[in-house]
Amino acid sequence: MTLPFFDHAAADGSPIPIAMAHRGFSRDGLENSMTAFRAAVDLGYRYLETDVHTTADGVVLLFHDETLDRVTDGSGRVSELPAHEIAKARIGGREPIPRWDELLAELPGVRLNVDVKDWNSVRSIATAIEKHQVHHRVLLTSFSDRRRRAVLKLLSKPVAASAGVVSVGLFTVLGRLLPGPVFRWSMRRNLRGVHALQVPVRYGRVHVVTPGFVRRAHSLGLVVHAWTINDPDEMRRLLELGVDGLVTDRADLLREVLLERGEWPHG
Repeated sequence: MTLPFFDHAAADGSPIPIAMAHRGFSRDGLENSMTAFRAAVDLGYRYLETDVHTTADGVVLLFHDETLDRVTDGSGRVSELPAHEIAKARIGGREPIPRWDELLAELPGVRLNVDVKDWNSVRSIATAIEKHQVHHRVLLTSFSDRRRRAVLKLLSKPVAASAGVVSVGLFTVLGRLLPGPVFRWSMRRNLRGVHALQVPVRYGRVHVVTPGFVRRAHSLGLVVHAWTINDPDEMRRLLELGVDGLVTDRADLLREVLLERGEWPHG
């Protein structure tokens, strides 16, 4: 993998798994807050998973939901409210919703796994990446393959990207049905511009992250990131399986697991 986003190595230069703090790290429900992002970085995390929505007046916010209602003391759809109104809302009644610009300025060393949550954010996140020239620090993902491709088309430089639900579904199902050469030919066409498969361990009764899934991904030069893994034994099992990264709400526990394996970055 040649894109800078994936450069992650131990002191001796050997590659180590990427640990991503899911919406930062907060045991108090302060997801996607600057407090949560700082807490993850204080633990030594170099990668943060986050989400973007855009206000009615074009400000990119780090926020998961379409509306303010679940995690803040405010209400209403983010895309229908101006930034100055949303600025009054508090996550958990305590923390303001951070802006994209704010995170980049305060934590200049981190890399961001960015889930583009809505079509309203396609042009705004592309503009924000271009403005700050952070192509090397970003991996773009979306459940929608079309939305991810729309952002990538607006960028002037290559950016790491993860496949959407349809592409992952095809990869999972066809990998078990098609002969190897036919499967690889089909996936190279379908996954053009994709560098990562970020997936749940299972979807309903379908086991997604299997030895065959990881092997097939690696044969195409794709990395596998599993989400959202909060149990230490499951973390160990997946790392033994060969996944290239884990997304977790329990940044503290994943750090301990990687330390015991000698796979935590130092310095």
